[in-house]
Amino acid sequence: MKKKQLNGSPAEVEAAFYDALNRADVEALMALWADDEEIVCVHPGGARLIGHRAIRESWTMLLEHGGLPGRPSQLHETHNLMSAVHTVVQGSTSSQGEPHHLIATNVYMKTPKGWRMVLHHVSTAPGPVPSEAHSTVLH
Repeated sequence: MKKKQLNGSPAEVEAAFYDALNRADVEALMALWADDEEIVCVHPGGARLIGHRAIRESWTMLLEHGGLPGRPSQLHETHNLMSAVHTVVQGSTSSQGEPHHLIATNVYMKTPKGWRMVLHHVSTAPGPVPSEAHSTVLH
């Protein structure tokens, strides 16, 4: 299977990433990562995964029963010519039926193949999705 080349912006790579998550398409999802073996993924409550093999195996297990619904919102981004850092908020429901939200940090690097993900780190935050774009909580 030939990998689709995506040479767009970090925002386009991010949209394709969440689309692949919704469709449970591990191949499309992994095609968005940089070729570098130093890529990193941290799922909520999970260990730090480094490299294509570990990251692919984790997504394969997570998506074996279907996609992860939802779209990110409240994008906050910082970027320069070679890198971009996005933080997004995603509403969700816990296994107990309680509302909560996920906060993801996605880091993209400009590579010879275009923009690619080098880090995806997600954590769970309590309560409903915040309605404001900027958090007032400092730590």
